Amino acid sequence: MTGKPAGVILAGGRSTRMGGADKSLAMLAGRRLVERIADRLRPQVVDLAINANGDPARFAKLAAGILPDTLPAWPGPLAGILAGLQWATGRAARLVTVPADTPFIPADLARRLAEASPDGLALAASGGRIHPVVGLWPVGLRDDLATFLAGGNRKVTDFTDAHNPAVVHFDLVPLTNGRPIDPFFNINTPADLAEAEAAWAMLPS
Repeated sequence: MTGKPAGVILAGGRSTRMGGADKSLAMLAGRRLVERIADRLRPQVVDLAINANGDPARFAKLAAGILPDTLPAWPGPLAGILAGLQWATGRAARLVTVPADTPFIPADLARRLAEASPDGLALAASGGRIHPVVGLWPVGLRDDLATFLAGGNRKVTDFTDAHNPAVVHFDLVPLTNGRPIDPFFNINTPADLAEAEAAWAMLPS
């Protein structure tokens, strides 16, 4: 195994605030949102996969593994993280995860998380807020996470708080209009998508 982590884009949600449409396939500056995120994450990881339920063919162009939830009834992002940890075992010592609706993730995300916690769990933060599904997870947490989920628990922070995560704070992303954007700005609604489109056009070249 290399020193780089494996990577998983979490796209297993229902996208209810986008009218049920798969928001990871929404267009942002001429490309699918999930493609934008894959472009940013792929150089940081040894192997890349997408946690997604439903027809995997819709991600065929991404040349990435497709990991459906291994648990029934849409148990939330922790199910996607569990699927990722199971997949990453044997590929890398740790797994970096990002949601499929955060196109501005930092190019040094994985490195900075690893520096903050060489062996344990590390989570990203910005604007004074922790983003619990943007993290670097030791693959050895997979059994603890499986047990946690089997007990009916779903809350991400209940699991992460129990494992004493390091927290890494990331600065806002500067834009040419002088109004920075959060690196973990997430797209939940059509209005969010429009805001992201405007911000993308203002990224420094």
